Amino acid sequence: MNNHPYPPDEPTQPAQPSPYYSPWRNNQGNGQREPLQPRSSYQYPDAQQPPWQEPPRLSHPQPQPPYANGQNYGGAHQNDVPMYEPTKPISGDPRPVGPGRPPRRRRRKRGCAIGCLSILVILVILSVFLISVWQKVMAFGSAVSTQSPLSSQTNFMGGSQRVNILLLGYGGGTHDGAYLTDSMVIMSLLPQSHHTTLISVPRDLWVQNPANSGNYTKLNAVYEVAAGYKDQNPVAGGNAIAQKVSLITGLQINYWMTINFNGFKDFIDAIGGVDVNVPDAFNACYPKNDDAAVDSSWIKVQFNQGMQHMDGTTAIEFARAREPLEVCGMGTSENEAELTDFGRSRRQQLIMQAALTKLKQWQTWPHLFDAMNKLEGALYSNLSLADLGEFALKMDLKDAHRVGLTNGNVLADSQSSDGGYILIPQNGNWALIPAYIQKQIYN
Repeated sequence: MNNHPYPPDEPTQPAQPSPYYSPWRNNQGNGQREPLQPRSSYQYPDAQQPPWQEPPRLSHPQPQPPYANGQNYGGAHQNDVPMYEPTKPISGDPRPVGPGRPPRRRRRKRGCAIGCLSILVILVILSVFLISVWQKVMAFGSAVSTQSPLSSQTNFMGGSQRVNILLLGYGGGTHDGAYLTDSMVIMSLLPQSHHTTLISVPRDLWVQNPANSGNYTKLNAVYEVAAGYKDQNPVAGGNAIAQKVSLITGLQINYWMTINFNGFKDFIDAIGGVDVNVPDAFNACYPKNDDAAVDSSWIKVQFNQGMQHMDGTTAIEFARAREPLEVCGMGTSENEAELTDFGRSRRQQLIMQAALTKLKQWQTWPHLFDAMNKLEGALYSNLSLADLGEFALKMDLKDAHRVGLTNGNVLADSQSSDGGYILIPQNGNWALIPAYIQKQIYN
């Protein structure tokens, strides 16, 4: 039995050329090796292979040191010895260690360090950004409300009781009548079911102002009288009009929110405009400037039925237009029903719905900083930012139930002592209004 690892020599016949490549082969077991014959027809002149004396083989070959610079130490051939010395197994490595296997190299930790550093930088940048956003939101909440941003006056809309907010819109500015609340809408919400009712209150209702004073004005002047003609005290104005509307409608109205139309126009531009489905076509005269002392001329506005994209200016014209074309001598209005207080209130509700819908779209979020800057001077409320946010999320404007107080149900047209147009309850019966609302609001 051959005890060495090499294949046995065949002494009975000469070795034949192998079709496989091998750098050397044994020659008749005489201890010599001969080079492999080329596959070409070339033969050595003496028909013999050049001699090669191989040193005696050991019955058990001993490990040889690796070669250096191609040198052959100890007479052994390069293919007869291992390339590396055997090493001890690495702890935890199940693979065997032996000739031909290089020692395991330690993994470099440089890549891990770079990756960890990159993650750390990203986290720092993200933290700085979130802190900046948080500070901006808190500053905005403090600027638009009488309450702390994270406080709640409504238990964060978590109760079962109806929550009513009076939304007031005025033109703003420094001219006469800048703070007459020409838009008044009660937003009534059942938080648990999201059921929403929008109640439009006409600005032309004839009421005592201040209360029990014997002095009468239109309802839209109550805020301006209490707040001051330059809006010096908006809290007093908000509280006064909320109490008056609560008395008229029979609803408990503890909360109010004012919107400056000029600021709201800039807000709509900041969010990229709004998409509004115009229910009925109409046209109207519209003041070229809110301040007639600056420019008393008129422009004609035309709105066609169907979906329209509106910028801030167009949206405000759509919400506030109320003068027929006959007023400015530009023809005859095609749909004067849209120019009534009820028609205007419905259009204002459509603008509110479009703006809230746009705010909920993720494409609008990159513009929220700019939008908050525009609203900061246009919005004010006695509800905290947290409560306003909860109210907006729970409110369902798409399927909201709309109620209007008009001369078609409980109101009647009349004239003031100076000949101005006013609205009063039918037969002077103020009890008709809360009774009508109670039937409608839970219907």
